[in-house]
Amino acid sequence: MNALPPSTASGRSEPAFRHELYPYRNNAQFLSGTLEYIHEALEGGEAVVVAVPSDKASLLRGELADEPAVTFIDTRTLGPNPGRLVNAWTTWMEEQGAGDRPVRGIGETAWREARNAAHLSELRYHEWLLNRAFARSSAWSMLCPYDDADEDPSALQSLSRCHPLIRQDGHHIRSEAYLTTGEYPFDALSPACDPFQELHYTHGDLTAIRSKVSQCASDAGVPQDQLQKLAVAVTEIATNSIRHGGGHGILRTWTQDSTFLCEFRDTGYIPDVMAGRTRPAPDQIGGRGLWLVHQLCDLVEIRSTPDQGTIIRLHTDLPPPN
Repeated sequence: MNALPPSTASGRSEPAFRHELYPYRNNAQFLSGTLEYIHEALEGGEAVVVAVPSDKASLLRGELADEPAVTFIDTRTLGPNPGRLVNAWTTWMEEQGAGDRPVRGIGETAWREARNAAHLSELRYHEWLLNRAFARSSAWSMLCPYDDADEDPSALQSLSRCHPLIRQDGHHIRSEAYLTTGEYPFDALSPACDPFQELHYTHGDLTAIRSKVSQCASDAGVPQDQLQKLAVAVTEIATNSIRHGGGHGILRTWTQDSTFLCEFRDTGYIPDVMAGRTRPAPDQIGGRGLWLVHQLCDLVEIRSTPDQGTIIRLHTDLPPPN
């Protein structure tokens, strides 16, 4: 790793969007690093958007005395799906950056609150996607605090792959582990749990698909309001699968870790890694299905390659037992 001052490029040019990982191990380190970052922004006339867990937000509020250029956001209002976060950050940055005002974001993911391994994997993928989403946003930058109290080198290494820069002692250094080229190395999908239900589908089978999912989800204990949302999501995915995935596919449903899952497999390919993560334009024709599915499901996993086709898993959280 090569040390660089915060605003200096040396050797390789830095990305337009400055995305920094900030490992810390206690509240004092959290405050020193984030406050330094905020004061740099304020001195430069920049706005700041802060989205951190509530206990960390309270620490910062106590030090900032209601600074008008700093806006606090509660990400819990978005629900659990990380697939909604790229669009949310785009909205927050645009709102605070009116008139081309530079904006800094501070976004700390509540890693220890991840519901399961799949959720944790998608949280990491979101961190990597931010670089793609904001690649040309030279007026935006983001600091991602990470509580490294457990001193888990594998977890820190995984996050270093998603951040071009790592902040240390008021400077940032390049992350040599950052994935600049190639495909994102997804965690392998866990196999479907037995017993699972399976349905091979093709043209004309939408009604059968909806009926199958509705019955299996109801048997699993999915609440009525979620059943209605899931029916819409399943219709969108199945329609796209038949239309763009070779005309046929395989549906599987099962329950795992207090979650009801629907999995669609077909031979199609989704080349756009941002598909479904940004709000479609009002005049856009098509391309709304995956966006809608992300709004309706608690988690969406997508694996798509030209040679192996596409797998989409829809997660619906089950209520706790009485």
